[in-house]
Amino acid sequence: MPDKYTYLLVDTLCILFPLACSFHPKIQFHKQWRFFALPSVVTAIFFLVWDALFTRAGIWSFNPRYTVGLYLAGLPLEEYLFFFCIPYACVFTYYCVSQFLDLSRYIHAARGITFGLAAFLIIVALLHPERLYTSVTFLFLAALLYFTALRKASFLPSFYVAFAIILVPFFISNGILTGTGLPEPVVIYNDHYNLGIRLITIPVEDTFYGMLLMLMNVTGFDYLCKRRP
Repeated sequence: MPDKYTYLLVDTLCILFPLACSFHPKIQFHKQWRFFALPSVVTAIFFLVWDALFTRAGIWSFNPRYTVGLYLAGLPLEEYLFFFCIPYACVFTYYCVSQFLDLSRYIHAARGITFGLAAFLIIVALLHPERLYTSVTFLFLAALLYFTALRKASFLPSFYVAFAIILVPFFISNGILTGTGLPEPVVIYNDHYNLGIRLITIPVEDTFYGMLLMLMNVTGFDYLCKRRP
């Protein structure tokens, strides 16, 4: 396979299994697409604007060796697909967890974790304001975590379990994008703007960036599901 299809293949593999399982008679996630659509579009727009600004500022860039060569606003086509493929897989996983596991008794523990994690993120962000990938990501995530905890969001236990499950494919897909098993990374990070801590090849900030992406989608999805007739 030519190198230029690498990023596109990662996007495709991330959504392939969740999309196929969406029609399983015991899951039927396809019936929830109307609740997924709007939050996914809003979240994608937010992240794409952020992405374009950080790309222009040199905080990260994309290796043309691994993209098909179609760009819009400085971002490759695969990056646009990323913000729909990954959220779909995340919300699908959350939906399955929420449907098949009763985690309601863990709501107080989940709120405690949420407040503690948010406080930790704020402290790290304030200690490293010049590390823009770190500080911006951590502050955005902390704000959303506090919001969900303060409104006593019932989905938090299911969210954390789903996020833990997602970490396995996350480390595989994001590892490839950051250079694991490849001669060069697909996404090139300027370590001046992050903490310089790598989980193999993955900047530690990517984990929290992924959590923010998932949490924004799940928050909107859960809100619309509860408003349905």
